[in-house]
Amino acid sequence: MFLRFFKKTQYLIPLAVMIGLLGQTAQAEETALAMHGTAKYQPGFTHFSYTNPDAPKGGTLRLPVIGSFNSLNPFLVKGVAASGLGLVYQSLLTRSRDEPFTLYASLAKRYEIAPDRRWISFTLDERARFSDGSPLTVADVYFSFNTLRTKGRPNHRTYYGQVGKAEILGENQIRFTFKGDNIWELPLIIGLMPILSKRYFETVDFTETTLQAPLGTGPYLVDKIEPGRQIIYKRNPDFWGQDLAPYQGRYNFDKVIFDYFRDRNVAFEAFKTGQLDTWFEEDPSQWTHILDLQKQGIGSFKAQHIAMKNPAPMLNLVFNTRRPAFSNIKTREALIAAYDFNWTNTALFHGLYNRTHSFFQSSELAGDKPPSTAEIALLEPFREELPDGIFKQAYRPPESDGSGQDRKRLREAKTLLKEAGWVLKSGKLTDPKTGFPLSLEILVKSPEEIRLLSSYRKTLARLGITISLRQMDSAGYQKRITDYDYDMMIALWDQSLSPGNEQDFYWSRAAADTPGTRNYPGIRLKSVDHLIKLIKNAKSRRDLVTATRALDRVLMWGQFGVPLHHVHGQWLAHGKTIKLPEQPSFWGTSLDVWWHGPS
Repeated sequence: MFLRFFKKTQYLIPLAVMIGLLGQTAQAEETALAMHGTAKYQPGFTHFSYTNPDAPKGGTLRLPVIGSFNSLNPFLVKGVAASGLGLVYQSLLTRSRDEPFTLYASLAKRYEIAPDRRWISFTLDERARFSDGSPLTVADVYFSFNTLRTKGRPNHRTYYGQVGKAEILGENQIRFTFKGDNIWELPLIIGLMPILSKRYFETVDFTETTLQAPLGTGPYLVDKIEPGRQIIYKRNPDFWGQDLAPYQGRYNFDKVIFDYFRDRNVAFEAFKTGQLDTWFEEDPSQWTHILDLQKQGIGSFKAQHIAMKNPAPMLNLVFNTRRPAFSNIKTREALIAAYDFNWTNTALFHGLYNRTHSFFQSSELAGDKPPSTAEIALLEPFREELPDGIFKQAYRPPESDGSGQDRKRLREAKTLLKEAGWVLKSGKLTDPKTGFPLSLEILVKSPEEIRLLSSYRKTLARLGITISLRQMDSAGYQKRITDYDYDMMIALWDQSLSPGNEQDFYWSRAAADTPGTRNYPGIRLKSVDHLIKLIKNAKSRRDLVTATRALDRVLMWGQFGVPLHHVHGQWLAHGKTIKLPEQPSFWGTSLDVWWHGPS
């Protein structure tokens, strides 16, 4: 998650125009580009409040990664990109992490924008340099846009495909004009576009994986790699943007090393013995163990819970509705009813998890109360494709008794399966039309996921459903996820307090048919597409909240997977010489704000 006034802000103050209501005229010398409302940081600010501007530079940070990598190109679906490549690249503007959605100066020192957001132009900071010392040009920006739009990941192709025209206006200025009606967020999306080197990709094929060191404008460059085992980044001492306010107190380590492990237990042992500096934990059993080690004084580390203000992530056992077995919502409802969260939480996780019941959990965006009149009005035109319950109450997953053998829930599941048309034949749930039994494969990527699902598999066996758990290496797993080649899999969606165009990539009908998106369930609903459009074009925070709550209701009531669990925050153990700012961002904490200090 991740100076003095004149020196630090001379390029920031002219940056821009604060965006307010539709029709507002552009003004000079405002602080930032905000999605809604006003920016937190005003002209003359020196650093983000979740950073330590006095943090010393130096030292090495070693981090674990489970899996492998075979590419240094993070902009393709093809291959498995190495961790940390975001340290190499920058965008035209940079996002603060303690506001819903506001951007500040980065590669662009100034911009102009149409009152209706139909276009935005950027003036580059003439100091901006790639790590080899070559200057950033508008030709690089145009190349980045055109390449990502036509050859990049599906989300880039979707976002940048909404640009009607990109034109170079002068030596240091470029303008993007948007087409269609869904444009309100697009100036910010373009502002966050990663900028590539045109000259670098004259000799490197963008469409292929590569292990050649990338060239970017960011604070780090790739130093060394051992393919699949380790990647080392070194801080660029000549990083051009080190005096800008958004970069104060950030990117403090001279080297950042990502060590790859095939086994999570082996990686944790490396952390315990001091070979790694940080450890983010997600397993409550392991977190309890870490806290016990700390109490006993075993290992030189500090364990702490980092608070977050963003929506808690949605962890979900997804049903791939592209498969006929999941076409009937009653089948999906039965599989959800059969999951005993309370037993799982107590038996496996020390009771430390909460059940997730929203894609925007623990935020004002969650549809976790009865729908308002305004929300119902948005949903009413799509009543024919929505369940009746959505108009009356918030969705809640069935509550189990925690016994692991909840007979009431199993009876409900059996009834639902019967209503869906399945019949029990020789102990196997069978489709009477085809004669084939209901046999499902759950794609997993770790022993932890197998442990989580083993009891669920036994429960489904009692219903006559055969479940196989298929673990694969990271490359094979990613290939099958990209191609939607699975019956079920565990997916994680992170959300911000300012949802927008990424919702297309998550849930739209177009995404359902495009390889490599995050529409893992294959959702194809008119109501979803309509609500995404409203979210993208919300002119006020109130409109955004209303449309997002309605979308949350559709996603939850659609029952596209088993909602699992969450902790609203981060569990982090770190070496005692690794220091963190006292105040976390909305997103928690991340390596870019840490530094080395005395133990």
